Amino acid sequence: MENKGIKYEFTAKVWNYSSTGGTCGWYIACLPKEMSKEIRENLKFLEEGWGRLKMTAKIGNSQWATAIWFDTKLQTYLLPIKAEIRKKEKIETDKDVKIMIRI
Repeated sequence: MENKGIKYEFTAKVWNYSSTGGTCGWYIACLPKEMSKEIRENLKFLEEGWGRLKMTAKIGNSQWATAIWFDTKLQTYLLPIKAEIRKKEKIETDKDVKIMIRI
């Protein structure tokens, strides 16, 4: 992972968001609220449409370029986790996952 940007580390449960109520849809990890508050206060100027903030994420041995989105209802950033990463790192819903991001 490049050493550019500000590094944050946290542990979060992965959950499934589905607009249809099924098991398809987005798999999400929420950043801790205090961390999200700090990021928003200091880096909001980097946000693009819909509160999108580009960054790099790393879970286990997998890293990828992605973005987090600020959810105004939850008052936190949401990190979507791609199927490729979930498969590679054996990530299941409701399991704690250690995550490192760089913004």
